[in-house]
Amino acid sequence: MHEMSIALAVVDQVEEAARAHGATAVRTVRLLIGELAGVVPDALTFSFGLACAGTVVEGAELAVESVPARARCAPCGGEWAVGMPPRLVCPVCDRATAELVCGRELRIAAVEWHEDPADPGVREPISQEG
Repeated sequence: MHEMSIALAVVDQVEEAARAHGATAVRTVRLLIGELAGVVPDALTFSFGLACAGTVVEGAELAVESVPARARCAPCGGEWAVGMPPRLVCPVCDRATAELVCGRELRIAAVEWHEDPADPGVREPISQEG
């Protein structure tokens, strides 16, 4: 299951950022996952819990936000929800010239952590949204 390798990579990145900022614990990790990213959210959540063990991320909540897939037709400019199974033929001009606009994301959107036990928490984006 590739969700475990994704979870391990997320935990590594979050842990590195948290330590660089002097965080003692991570409260929440928010991920953006496109509907065409090929990730099973429940499997990722389970794997995330295992990957966090023994790190500053242990006990953190994983908040997964699904990003619907959208495509755009280059010739006519039409844009539509791709859906599942993916429809990559333009519903306006019926051409198969679709460009995916979004829906393949797999990105850490934000992390909330404690810098010290008395700190109520700090929200930090650790990756750029594009």
